[in-house]
Amino acid sequence: MRDVPVTGRAPAPDLARGAALLLIAVANAHTFVTHRGIGVRAYPLDPTGVDAWLAAAQLTLVDGRAYPLFALLFGYGIAGLARRAARDGAGPDQVLALVRRRGGALFAVGAAHAVLLWHGDFVAAYGLIAVVLAPVLVRGSTAVLVLTGVGATTLLALLYAPVALTRSDAASASPSLVAPDVLSAAVERFGEWLFGNLLISALGLLGAAVAGVLVARAGWLDAPARHRRALRRVAVAGIGAGVVGGLPLGLVAAGVWVPSEPVALVVGVLHAVTGYAAGAGYAAAAALVVARGSATRPVAGALVALGRRSLSGYLAQSVVFVGLFPAWTLGLGAGLPLWAATLCGAGVWLLTVVAAVVSRQRSRRGPAEVLLRRLTYGRAPAAAR
Repeated sequence: MRDVPVTGRAPAPDLARGAALLLIAVANAHTFVTHRGIGVRAYPLDPTGVDAWLAAAQLTLVDGRAYPLFALLFGYGIAGLARRAARDGAGPDQVLALVRRRGGALFAVGAAHAVLLWHGDFVAAYGLIAVVLAPVLVRGSTAVLVLTGVGATTLLALLYAPVALTRSDAASASPSLVAPDVLSAAVERFGEWLFGNLLISALGLLGAAVAGVLVARAGWLDAPARHRRALRRVAVAGIGAGVVGGLPLGLVAAGVWVPSEPVALVVGVLHAVTGYAAGAGYAAAAALVVARGSATRPVAGALVALGRRSLSGYLAQSVVFVGLFPAWTLGLGAGLPLWAATLCGAGVWLLTVVAAVVSRQRSRRGPAEVLLRRLTYGRAPAAAR
């Protein structure tokens, strides 16, 4: 079974990945802010001024929207991996074994990321999905995939229903960030990841992952020029739903609105469910950019370069954030304004864009992509160009 050279990949998913990493950087940066109380989705408690506006904007457009987008692209990638293996002559059992090997590799990389750097890792959750549900992702009928996605999304919505009620004076939602030394932080982080994040993340990402398999089967991202009308509808409806469903929780986080408890539970469900719609809408918007022939322009081309090295870009974000924010490193997250954390997240993302462009010019893959392919195929990956 063969690996796919970078230049043989469809540009639309990579464009979406490159842009999504900006959303992920912004969404993750605020979780490193400590000693400001804990509000909705780990935003600072009772923000004021610019921070209040930023909290509202990010909960409307970013939080709970970036991860579904990446999960959809993960499902698309798994479907493509299985399709290429079958086309190269692999039997059904061999295809499942390959998908599980990819899942095992992702789990290993994600587990190391979680233990060494950040408990909020989602790469291991992707690996868990691929290992456990490979038959569903590869062989599942449309009905099975839809039922799986609806069931997972429903459970996620119920779990996230109380999110609008979150209020705490604790220094951080993540004790590992305020731990006094590296060892105690690692112990705390391992528990936070294994018992508080891994299974919930896998459940939360599953619905979007099976949607990505369906998108791959429809061919929307492989040949977006043929599906412009459908993509426009998904982009408008999905992003619109994300804005309408995300704004109420944004107003709660900003302190503009204090709903009653029953209404707050509805707000939490609405935010979670419409995040999936927004993720699909963002993916469709990226595909429309490619359909217009804009993927070769400098900005879009740079995003594609980062998208083709997205795992390396994602891990690099954690390396920088951990070096700056926790108490056991520089400790800059203590009392940090939300606007400063947001600027830092965007700046780190921009650095990864530059690094990806340089890597493309030198015909090199990202280091994490090289490792992932070695773990999956047991040999060196195809050349970048």
